[in-house]
Amino acid sequence: MCGITGYLHFGTKLETSNEPILRMLSLTRHRGPDDSGIVYVDTGQQRIEIADPNEPAQLAFPADLILGFNRLSILDLSDNGHQPMRSTDGSVILLMNGEIYNAFDFRESLQKKGHRFRSTTDTEVVLNLYLEYGFEQMIRMLNGMFAIVLYDAKSGQLILARDRFGIKPLYVLEDEARLAFSSEMKAFKALPDFRFELNENHLDELLLFRNLINRTLFRNVTNLTPGTYWTVDRSGETQIHIYHDLLSEDIQTAANHEVIAMLDQALNNSVQAQLMSDVKLGCQLSGGVDSSLVSYYAACHVDKEQLNTISIIFEEPDFSEEPYIDYAADLLNLEAHKFTLSADYYMEQFGTATWHFEQPLNHPNTIGIFLLSQEARKHVTVLLSGEGADEVLAGYLRFLDTARNPWLTRMFLSRLRSNNRSLLPVIRYYADPRLRMVMASSFCSLAAASDLKPDFEFDRAVTYRADLAAGLDGKNLRNYRQYEIMTYLPDLLMRQDKMSMASSIENRVPFLDNDLVATALGFPASGLIAKRDGKKEPKFALKELCASKFNEAFAFRRKMSFGIPLRSFMKASPFQEFLHQELLPGMQRRGLFQTESIRQASTHLAQASSDQLEQIWIMSSFESWAQQFLD
Repeated sequence: MCGITGYLHFGTKLETSNEPILRMLSLTRHRGPDDSGIVYVDTGQQRIEIADPNEPAQLAFPADLILGFNRLSILDLSDNGHQPMRSTDGSVILLMNGEIYNAFDFRESLQKKGHRFRSTTDTEVVLNLYLEYGFEQMIRMLNGMFAIVLYDAKSGQLILARDRFGIKPLYVLEDEARLAFSSEMKAFKALPDFRFELNENHLDELLLFRNLINRTLFRNVTNLTPGTYWTVDRSGETQIHIYHDLLSEDIQTAANHEVIAMLDQALNNSVQAQLMSDVKLGCQLSGGVDSSLVSYYAACHVDKEQLNTISIIFEEPDFSEEPYIDYAADLLNLEAHKFTLSADYYMEQFGTATWHFEQPLNHPNTIGIFLLSQEARKHVTVLLSGEGADEVLAGYLRFLDTARNPWLTRMFLSRLRSNNRSLLPVIRYYADPRLRMVMASSFCSLAAASDLKPDFEFDRAVTYRADLAAGLDGKNLRNYRQYEIMTYLPDLLMRQDKMSMASSIENRVPFLDNDLVATALGFPASGLIAKRDGKKEPKFALKELCASKFNEAFAFRRKMSFGIPLRSFMKASPFQEFLHQELLPGMQRRGLFQTESIRQASTHLAQASSDQLEQIWIMSSFESWAQQFLD
């Protein structure tokens, strides 16, 4: 796992110093503390040189393309894995952040075709796949998580790409004079004549959903859409290509009786493939079904002394899954490391976690993952997590609504209660299955959003998502899962990436293996949602599989979803001081939102409704972010 950064100047402007790229690399050093590299290019003259990644210096010649890389060594820890990596003739430069789990399936055939290897890295396999097959065919062959930047001097093209599910980030800044790219947006702070500016058009969507689906709150900055790559020529003309479309994937429907066995095999294969590493591995064990199964399969393929589990627990018993963590670790005979998330730590690290996340913190448990990664780095370098299982295998309670009359669900009654001043918009979107699916993953009520932002507009908040959902059937469980993979999952993956990489930890997600996702999308609804003890269970197939490896009570208990005792943390004096001394005054000066409802709710937290807690959370996370990136 590593950090990519760089920029391309357009027109006549050229770079003469390595200082900007050194500053960009410095801001993202945590992503790759083991090695750094810089290459600069005069694309017009096709001159390519290596710059010193340590000392400020003038470039040997003015360059329009600058490429920088920070490496976290996972495979082939030697200098042979150094990046940027160049082809044998020096004409192609490759930067890759991530892991390609099927890379070594191609190595022998590439050698037979005459390609030679200096390293045992997957990066060099990808480079030779490109040389042999070209970019479009190469990228379709890859099964893994990645962001790729490639420059080909012969074609004169710069190519930027992101994996099909958005596990790894690749941000792009476009302005009149340049195109910059990086694994983290904070690197753009180092660019001359640049400052972050707020895109206010996205605030309504942020209030409702806490995320923007591969877009950002900054003007002219975006995260590449998963499954796409960009080609950029010297003039800055950009073309966007789709190499993987989740909605048009060829899906083979499975019979109901085949589901458990197929899932067992697919998950076992995925975990086994994702254990490739030259450094120590661990599992991010929450005690839930998803992470426990990942730990189970990992333990089947790795010597026990080489595998650790890392867990976050809480002092409040209603939020702690410590008994289940202990049960899973003991059953698998794995060394377990548990760390308590306290209110004091939560407040101390709120700003630091925000700095690394680069957007308002999406979920309160983001800081829990930050702590887990900090502690994990003392024991391992690679962590496997259960992220993605709920989206791929229908794990959220909202998936149950696909088989219900929407007007008779608890969700509908809850939305009516929390929006008693906005009943018509609620009834309107509930009458549309597409909008009902869109709004199922919202957090803030329409009434609460309007309290915070009097000019809040529902249409402005949901249009982008509604367009993504066009043509999908909210009653079709496969469509619903596809929508969640495209919209809800990307932000969770950025949480995993940013919080783990802040501590130089590589986080892998076996549930998002290409073959596993394709297999799971073919599962019938009856295999994923089924009745047990008189009530319907989401993610039924995975729970059945878990029960076969652990036990029934372990697999079918109430889902806790790595919850955080947020009310308790907000009542603690560190948060109260932070809110009233820094955040509320900052919100008032900024003038974007109304703060009176926040002030009142924060002084009566014991009685605060879930909507009021949501208001406090989203406004606190926004203001903390704004003070670091906009002020």
